Amino acid sequence: MDPHQTESPKICSMERLLTLRRNARAIGERVVHCHGCFDIVHPGHVRHLEHARSLGDRLIVSITADEFIDKGVSRPLFDQGLRAGNLAALSCVDWVVVNPSPTAVDLLRAVEPDIYVKGAEYEHNDDPRFAAERDAVEDAGGRVLFSSGDIVFSSSAIIDAMSTGERPFGARGDDPRAVALSGLMRSLDLSADRIRGALGEIRGARVLVVGESILDTYVECAWPDVTSESPILSLRPGQRRSFDGGAAVVARHLASAGARVTLVTPLPEDQAGWSMRARLEAAGIAVEPIRYDGRLPEKERLLVGRDKVVKLDHTVPIELDHKTRIAMIDTASGHADGAKAAIVTDYGLGLFGPRLTSDLFGALRPRVGFLAGDVSGTRSTLLQMRGADWLTPSERELRGSTASRTESLPAVTLELIDEAGVRSVALTMAEEGVVVFRKRAETGSSDGQPVRLMSRHIPSLNPVPMDTLGCGDAFLAYSTVTQAAGIDPDVSAYIGSLAAAVSAASPGNLACDPEDLIRLAGRLHAGVMSDAAGPRVETLI
Repeated sequence: MDPHQTESPKICSMERLLTLRRNARAIGERVVHCHGCFDIVHPGHVRHLEHARSLGDRLIVSITADEFIDKGVSRPLFDQGLRAGNLAALSCVDWVVVNPSPTAVDLLRAVEPDIYVKGAEYEHNDDPRFAAERDAVEDAGGRVLFSSGDIVFSSSAIIDAMSTGERPFGARGDDPRAVALSGLMRSLDLSADRIRGALGEIRGARVLVVGESILDTYVECAWPDVTSESPILSLRPGQRRSFDGGAAVVARHLASAGARVTLVTPLPEDQAGWSMRARLEAAGIAVEPIRYDGRLPEKERLLVGRDKVVKLDHTVPIELDHKTRIAMIDTASGHADGAKAAIVTDYGLGLFGPRLTSDLFGALRPRVGFLAGDVSGTRSTLLQMRGADWLTPSERELRGSTASRTESLPAVTLELIDEAGVRSVALTMAEEGVVVFRKRAETGSSDGQPVRLMSRHIPSLNPVPMDTLGCGDAFLAYSTVTQAAGIDPDVSAYIGSLAAAVSAASPGNLACDPEDLIRLAGRLHAGVMSDAAGPRVETLI
């Protein structure tokens, strides 16, 4: 056994693996096989392997031996023993083997898996190496399937980004989030001084925000009980706190950062509408209300301690007649002239349909320097945000808008970029962070595959959020306005992630203070860059 190899019963010699395979066949178990280098086991790999395991009863993962990896200096980053141990630690993996040959063809002929799973990017692959693997599987009666997992984080890209010339990680127990953050900071200047300078570029920038404003209300309740009349949860409401949400909080973030903000938003002619306008104007935001018949949208959350136990949605569709919609576009267009940026946010309350979205983006595009958009929920309007410089959907919103449930994330993102003529997409992925996609000027290649997108992964900067409400709004506001001020998209996405982390550190939907972003940036940078033993990121918020 390799002296560095973890003593896991899952790690097999070739002889033992073939015995286990024969035993599995004898009792009718379906065996699935995956093969690769797996130098850094990132979230994309985990999704890929979990999907593969769901297709059968046993999962074999074979890895390329160190001597056959030709990916540049200092590769593999981890030797084959550590790589095998990393995979064996995954619950979805049954058996791991180090492949003793330069290709997987001989191994596949010996194992004869029932199913061989490759990434979705191989489905239209003409590489002769993959063709030989496919023939080996199919000649023995097996099938080749393509994963619906989303391998969007390239191990090579993560390692190349670090570019230190040395192996920075000596043990397989390193926090994957710290690994990703360390690589990011070694490839980009993300010091507190850099972040302070970038945020300084925002001050005085004119920004237009268009979208529905929402009242987010929190009701603190006493500990729940179950009624005696029937098994009904009983809550006793106490203190109420309300926050300006939706497009209103996007505008608040921008104003807090020092931008000169105009908000075009539907507001009813009642006390709630007047009060919201007064609050926003007191924060330095110029409000252009679009009048409509109805009530101010409100989402009420009942809390017990820090936990949200019930959400009451008091929103009703915002329906504007044709004349009012035209007036809204004209108002927005007038304030867009000469603005650094415009942000359009669709919260799914009925204001934006495909036609209005298309017309609004068509009117704003020639008038504004930087155009961004976002949707809440699976809104088809995402595809109507044509010509945008920056879209920030979640994975669920992207897939719902494009009706692509099984394709890889790069493929779905490329579909959005091509169809809507978008320059960049920041895909928010909850605890996995953000992936920024941009189209390459020239098509590159990876393992014989055409690559049309560049991507940058930014890990979540707050691993233990107190409240995720409004994190996407904070990310959208700060990542947009910094790009509009000329900051690199990857750095802007990091600044947006800082804002999301700060937003998640307190309950409610409050505007971020730029100084909080700078302090967090300084702590993260110091914590990662000064740790000589390897990267370590603690809970810093």
